[in-house]
Amino acid sequence: MDLSYPIGKFAPPDAVGPDERRKWIDILAAAPARLRAAVDGLTASQLDTPYRPNGWTVRQVVHHLADSHMHSYIRYRLALTEENPTIKPYDQEKWAELPDAHSGPVETSLVVLEGMHSRWVALLQSMSAADFERTFFHPERGQVRLDATLALYAWHCRHHESHITGLRKRMGWS
Repeated sequence: MDLSYPIGKFAPPDAVGPDERRKWIDILAAAPARLRAAVDGLTASQLDTPYRPNGWTVRQVVHHLADSHMHSYIRYRLALTEENPTIKPYDQEKWAELPDAHSGPVETSLVVLEGMHSRWVALLQSMSAADFERTFFHPERGQVRLDATLALYAWHCRHHESHITGLRKRMGWS
């Protein structure tokens, strides 16, 4: 098994229809509870265990999800209210090393994810097909459609949850 990509690398969808969007929105809706279950009962030492050699710790993964998903939610709001806005990228590796992400309690990011995903899902459920065609400009990736971003973040939820559940399984942590 590839410890970096336990569910495989992200593959952008060829076509996106309402069924795919509903499936991805459902994944985002369930993600905070699934993440909470994935880390439930882990000790501080376990939270500070990298999910793979030279990888982030479980703690850093949880905080990364909050950081990344907050960025995505804001990018959606920008794209829905501006024409192809240029967004600001961030260095996720450096963010993961900041003290709050490196050693802060995971509960803070779990709560952020619960509240933010609730708002994000409500926004996504209110969007029309035309809204999902709206775009933002990413300085490193070019023009990005919101439907492609939805697919990416549904994958992102499952990707990092699998890092944690895979580590738990390999380590025999019930």
